Amino acid sequence: MNSESIATISLFNLALAFVPVAAALTILIWWSLNAGKAIYALSRMLIQLMLIGYFLTFIFESDSGYVVVGVLAIMVFSSSWIALGTVPERRKQLYRYALLAIIPGGGITLFFISQIVLELSPWYWPQYLIPLAGMIFANAMNSVSLSAERITTELSHGASYKEARNTALQTSLIPVFNSLFAVGLVSLPGMMTGQILSGVSPLIAVRYQIMVMCMIFASSVICSALFMMLARSDFLNEKS
Repeated sequence: MNSESIATISLFNLALAFVPVAAALTILIWWSLNAGKAIYALSRMLIQLMLIGYFLTFIFESDSGYVVVGVLAIMVFSSSWIALGTVPERRKQLYRYALLAIIPGGGITLFFISQIVLELSPWYWPQYLIPLAGMIFANAMNSVSLSAERITTELSHGASYKEARNTALQTSLIPVFNSLFAVGLVSLPGMMTGQILSGVSPLIAVRYQIMVMCMIFASSVICSALFMMLARSDFLNEKS
């Protein structure tokens, strides 16, 4: 491997990446935890990533704004549904609130970053817009997911809506704060690592990573807060 290219991982070497995964699954089975869910999640990850590799190749070659918008729509609808996996019994009831929170919260952040900060031309440049959207909507999804679970739990324990809302927002931001504290000190995030591996100057990669951390923090807070405000009446009705 030289400094100007990224090594291609052979299928055999890729298979070796599952050796520590097998060790992790062994622990789950030994401790009588839900190994089946882990196997399902890993299998789904494998299939989804294999398919998205071909799909992204098609998207990049199509150079169509309509195709990119379609992909963004799939991201939003899917992330809104997956986010409510922590409250499965209320998933259908709360789905519209998650959707109405992630669309503006994530969408405005994506627009600002892609059109104001990066000034993409064309505006739908898929090599940039789709990865950025993925990071924004994924973190918004996690934030909404944690806040939905926490506010439901807090209200069921007798907390007032304001107390439950504030606790839920703080809880939903734990992964974000951990990332902010650790970046550059404990971890080099994926985007920065990828750019460095492809030969980009670390100083330029750092700028991109600062941008990414800002958009992740903003979208997580905005989407989680919007979700809880929009769903306020439903949460209070459930409490009563």
